[in-house]
Amino acid sequence: MSQALQGLLDLLDLEQIEQDIFRGQSRFAVVPRVFGGQVAAQALVAAGRTVPGDRLAHSLHAYFLRAGDAGAPIVYTVDRIRDGRSFTTRRVVAVQHGQPIFHLSASFQTYEEGMEHQADMPPAPDPETLETTAEMLPRYLAAYGDEGVAQRMLEARAAVDLRYVDAPPFATVGQPREPRSQVWFRTNGKLDGAIDEPLLHVCLATYVSDMTLLDSVLLAHGRGGWVTGDVVGASLDHAMWFHRPFRADEWLLYDQESPSASGGRGLGQARIYTQDGRLAITVIQEGVVRIPR
Repeated sequence: MSQALQGLLDLLDLEQIEQDIFRGQSRFAVVPRVFGGQVAAQALVAAGRTVPGDRLAHSLHAYFLRAGDAGAPIVYTVDRIRDGRSFTTRRVVAVQHGQPIFHLSASFQTYEEGMEHQADMPPAPDPETLETTAEMLPRYLAAYGDEGVAQRMLEARAAVDLRYVDAPPFATVGQPREPRSQVWFRTNGKLDGAIDEPLLHVCLATYVSDMTLLDSVLLAHGRGGWVTGDVVGASLDHAMWFHRPFRADEWLLYDQESPSASGGRGLGQARIYTQDGRLAITVIQEGVVRIPR
């Protein structure tokens, strides 16, 4: 296991400070605030810690309320909304400096058999044939408004092996493209032993899901994004549905598109497939995407 992945696992290993109250540490991401995927993943960890182990997360719905302070811990309070025969519902509020910064509702379900169908996995190249982020980023240093961004991005993504199928937005500034993008991802190391439980894989996928989903919005307008400084933005809300079992340490295809941008907001929607073609997750996110004045 890489040191970076161990650091991410430590970040997700919340401290319980009271019944249904947890504390998580923070760290800087590419921009000087807490990465939204970190808060979402930590909140799901907090919710999952209050649910029986035989009930697996099947959906989450979340709102990002305020920018998180990366220099301060985050306190997560869990409300036990419902414990039914098949479903369990939890609500989590993340608080910093006495103010809520994030709300999450999550639902968990016992396993049961049911009807089966899914959308087909789209074509995509073998991830092993694609460049790693570390190999790709140095070629685009000139595109960054601040060259330190490249180093921060490498550090922020070091726990994840994330590979772009096509050029990312910051590589094609000024060239509008179809609002679709694909990346393959997996953790930068295997998960085994006592930590290898379904909740962890779901939380790691939640963490990664906030990294590239709004890229497709940027592509439609030829914008490079927050790393080049030609837009400003932040996640507003985020929803995920977990359809089938998967492992975060095995290749997952994140197939993303943007059906709309308006009113200073952009919408991204995506499907995440296992390498053998099973639809594992559906994701939808809206974010602020503004052109600087």
